[in-house]
Amino acid sequence: MSNNPLLNSFDTPFNTVPFNDIELKHYIPAIKTGIKVGLENISRIENNFENPTFENTILALECCSEDLNTALTVYFNLYSSEADEELQKLAEQISPMYANFENDLFLNEALFTRVKSVYQDINQLSKNDARLTEKFYKSFVKKGALLSANEKEKMRTIDEKLSVLSPRFSKNVLNATNAFELWIEDEKELDGLPESALIYAKEEAKAKGREDVWLFTLQMPSYLPFMKYAKNRNLREKMYLASQTKCTSGKFNNCEIITDITQLKFEKAQLLGYDTYADFILEDRMAEDVTTVNKFMEDLYEPSMIAAKIDMKLIADYAKKIDEISTLKPWDIGYYSEKLQEEKFGFDDETLRPYFSSESVINGAFDIANKLYGLSFEKLDDIQVFHPDVEVYEVTEENRHIGILYIDLYPRETKKSGAWMNELRSQGYSRGKVERPHVTMTCNLTKPSEDTPSLLTLREVETIFHEFGHCLHGLLSDCKYQSIGGTSVKWDFVELPSQIMENWVIEKQALDLFAKHYETDKNIPEEMINKVRSSRQFLSGLMSIRQLQFGYLDMGYHSVNPKIISNPLSYEKEILEKTQLLEPVEGTSISCSFSHIFAGGYSAGYYSYKWAEVLDADAFEKFKDDGIFNAATAKSFREHILSKGNLENPKELYKKFKGSEPSTIALLKREGLLQYIN
Repeated sequence: MSNNPLLNSFDTPFNTVPFNDIELKHYIPAIKTGIKVGLENISRIENNFENPTFENTILALECCSEDLNTALTVYFNLYSSEADEELQKLAEQISPMYANFENDLFLNEALFTRVKSVYQDINQLSKNDARLTEKFYKSFVKKGALLSANEKEKMRTIDEKLSVLSPRFSKNVLNATNAFELWIEDEKELDGLPESALIYAKEEAKAKGREDVWLFTLQMPSYLPFMKYAKNRNLREKMYLASQTKCTSGKFNNCEIITDITQLKFEKAQLLGYDTYADFILEDRMAEDVTTVNKFMEDLYEPSMIAAKIDMKLIADYAKKIDEISTLKPWDIGYYSEKLQEEKFGFDDETLRPYFSSESVINGAFDIANKLYGLSFEKLDDIQVFHPDVEVYEVTEENRHIGILYIDLYPRETKKSGAWMNELRSQGYSRGKVERPHVTMTCNLTKPSEDTPSLLTLREVETIFHEFGHCLHGLLSDCKYQSIGGTSVKWDFVELPSQIMENWVIEKQALDLFAKHYETDKNIPEEMINKVRSSRQFLSGLMSIRQLQFGYLDMGYHSVNPKIISNPLSYEKEILEKTQLLEPVEGTSISCSFSHIFAGGYSAGYYSYKWAEVLDADAFEKFKDDGIFNAATAKSFREHILSKGNLENPKELYKKFKGSEPSTIALLKREGLLQYIN
């Protein structure tokens, strides 16, 4: 295996991944070897005749599968970011292999006995060592270490099945997204679409070998502008139905996969002694239980729903006024919302785009990180990347190496939709020393054209800042061990560092750093900033209800016995009845492409976005009170939130930063919903 780059030490700057050297044929052999070495290491720990100690048991477990972890991390990063059909197919081999390895680890009775022995003396360990020991002990218990031999075999079967189903769900969503194409030959059908959308569609068509036509797809930089600006209502309907019915039937149908996944997760939870999968998951969250999550969402529901009904009437009245639309449909919302916003506030997304070139936004995020945390970012040209779009930066603080940041901004057919942060190497102990992190920021934003740079909408700017916040969480981690560092925190805490960064996007002091017209280099006018700020509560009820819909749907699948779910399409309609503002469209579904909960880490955890909004609104109040670039406040946020990983309970960490527990008042005030309480 000496010729397998995934198994050799990386002879590259900063030990970055040698992407150019890695071929499809390398993954399976590297993973098989990694598993073999991992099992040998586990056997040595299990059969060690010495009394269990932190070093010979817990630390040894932390380091037992480093080669395997490297190969898996590289593979799954590419699976999301740059995966052709052949690379995607490997997931159906790789995921079960890893699931079996995890079960060999966590269902090993002799190994658990050693872990339990160290855990019983946890009070004698240092803070980092104790936290890692606690994490391993709880992981063993949650993975089934206390089960009988027969139950452990059932657990293995469940995990193996789930390891195949989740990648299949994700693959269906990606393929269904890529399968739809709306070709437009008649220029009259483009009425209302801005120049930026037309250029994008023209270049998409060119890439497919066709001139003098326009191609629109379900990729967000194509889909969203079409739904906001296309005057042709029939074509908006066509795009909407394509988006909302993907994976509901036919070749990429996810309905059966949903029922299989929810049933298997329920069976897993029952095996472990929990009533539902949500009970199993929430035990290790800030929220702690289903009752708390449901109450949290219900507390936000009433003010959000009252505001959402007012918002919907505004849109309906406006559509009737300007176009005599008697019955508002879902494909009308984006279009008339955008027109209404422009009339009320004097701007729309296209007005702002010239001030938000992607290059200036990235540099603005860097400048803000410099002002807050003293970080510097230097572009590197000698680092291998997995796609030509990717740029790489070394992050330093006063010439001290902090980490490596990969940035990948634009959509392609080999990349899944959405935006995310990954860690190619987590901060913490690895291969005999504490190493600094390598993190990736991945988005699907408006691409540059032949004549103009990438010009972003305000929401796309917020997306960059959101994912950059996750990156800072990974980069500024200062923990001893990878398993408790960086973003390895309670799931309903992980969105705080990302969502709080979005607040800087509409602050004048921050905008002055980067919001400059791409042609004139003039700063965005203060008048326009004020318009943007005054519009922040526009349709906030609708947006809040939208997030609550996702949360209700998630809990609806995971806090019940799924035997009641005969058909995901009808079940979804039942769950969302209380949030329905328009007549539902037959055959449409959120569930069938809801990758967050069926192919990601958000099962029984989607509420955490709204939960983190409460945290970020409350935390940013302190920044606003002290000054958005106040050095002491930034230092405190870094010390208590960004650097601590999972070293302490997040409730305590938050109180150390803010001085008090979080309150929903700041969020309700920010969204203009406070007036609708009671």
